[in-house]
Amino acid sequence: MSQAYAFEVVYPSEKKIVTSNDYAFIYGKANSAESLSINDKSIYTASNGAFAHTVKLHEGENRVALRTLYGLTIYKYYKTIPVTQEIPIEEFSPVKAYVNHDNVPLRTTPVDAGLNRISHLFGGTHIVINGSKGSFYRVYLAKDKTAWIAKKDVTLTDEGFYPAEFINMDSERFKNAMIQTISFSKKLPYTIEDGEKEIIFRVYNPELSEESVYNLNIPKPEKYAYTVTLEEGKYTFKVRKLTENIKEATVVIDAGHGGSEKGAIGCLGDEEKDINLKIALQTAEFLRKHNINTVLTRECDANVSLDDRVNFSKENGADVFVSIHLNSIGDVPMDIHKTRGTSVYYYNENSKKFAEVMQKEITRIAGTRDSGIKTGSFAVIRPTEYAAVLVETAYMTNPQDSMLYRNDKWIKKAAKGIAEGIVDYIKK
Repeated sequence: MSQAYAFEVVYPSEKKIVTSNDYAFIYGKANSAESLSINDKSIYTASNGAFAHTVKLHEGENRVALRTLYGLTIYKYYKTIPVTQEIPIEEFSPVKAYVNHDNVPLRTTPVDAGLNRISHLFGGTHIVINGSKGSFYRVYLAKDKTAWIAKKDVTLTDEGFYPAEFINMDSERFKNAMIQTISFSKKLPYTIEDGEKEIIFRVYNPELSEESVYNLNIPKPEKYAYTVTLEEGKYTFKVRKLTENIKEATVVIDAGHGGSEKGAIGCLGDEEKDINLKIALQTAEFLRKHNINTVLTRECDANVSLDDRVNFSKENGADVFVSIHLNSIGDVPMDIHKTRGTSVYYYNENSKKFAEVMQKEITRIAGTRDSGIKTGSFAVIRPTEYAAVLVETAYMTNPQDSMLYRNDKWIKKAAKGIAEGIVDYIKK
């Protein structure tokens, strides 16, 4: 936090910045009784002194002046224009490759981000490569069907082509689950489509023919989770109905960030990890009062990796998973009246209804602005073994929201909203 006469600037931490962004975001603390302006524009300051503002940048040097009655501080932004060059697809004759390890994303586009994952391949999966673009190989699956995989995740081989042999297919139906299996003589690529009434698993045998696709259609209940496992060439696809008995459910509460991972920093210097933990502990307390089996990925200020959070949830047999965060914005336009409130993110279709219920209950009980449900490719909510959402309870970088998350009464309201959303989703 840098001192600037009668105000303190939390972000940016430097007074000379080189950026390719279109906007400069500045926030911190000022005396609410004083007049603060940025580039001669009067800036709203909350009663606790929090302020935030964005400035449009032009190419080259930009001067951003923060002024009160007692002084002036200048920030200089040097905006550069990023050089982008379209990388063409390199075409080549089909070659064989192996997937190096488990959980390798197969994507619809050659981009290492976003909602473009269509499956996660297992180590040793045989694939056919017939092109590349940048750091990705193009994977041939079938006629009119290709995908992309990171070059670092596969090993090319000069092994000759030979198709996998189909062995058998089977299915079993249980009270709360449907299981289908399909076996081959070697590991093959697959995709998943979560449709309106069923989940479609497609396994491809590209070395056999361009139309060698095996479809497994599994009906799905209203609230469901699913898993894909592979052992000795045998795929097992399981779709299970989530319990509606609150006493049988297992809830995992994840306090985002922790330890050296501070998360977002608020206008007044608060660290997101601390607020997340307060809400998580209160949420667990509410749930346990309902005798709901509740476990937390962290109960103190500790470093917990994303993989450990996911593995912990799977090992504990989670039915629902909630990751608690507070939001922030980057160097983009900000409206302090609109860029605030609660948003709930989901990744998989099986978690959409959960997100809707959570959004409704949190905004109702916590009294926050409804910023809507959204999709997001966050590692902790990508698993399909349970219904999973990431909750952005409020904005760390909004002056008005800062008056909420610094209030213990609001912390309890936010926690109660999350707990009520979980209970409502499981029971109804």
